[in-house]
Amino acid sequence: MVLSRGWSSFLVGVGVWTWVIWPRFGLAIWNDTRAWSGGAVGVGAPTGFLWIHAVLIAASLAIGSTAGVLGIRGWRAARRLSRRRQPGEVEPDDQRI
Repeated sequence: MVLSRGWSSFLVGVGVWTWVIWPRFGLAIWNDTRAWSGGAVGVGAPTGFLWIHAVLIAASLAIGSTAGVLGIRGWRAARRLSRRRQPGEVEPDDQRI
């Protein structure tokens, strides 16, 4: 299966968007007083609020990074495939999504 350039671009965009949004969200959670048992930022032990959001952020970054890598690989595969083919030639085993 070969991704089209459009879908590959979308996946790369998802990867970039993930790295733009989630670190900022992580900083906001870190600075939230609910994240610390002492009621102030960095005071006391981390609470469940901080831990659950840390897991959410880590999982989202992993999924977004995977999507971005798949998008880059799809873009490269589509480029290699277009260089190999003659104009108008279609290989029957290609399935574009």
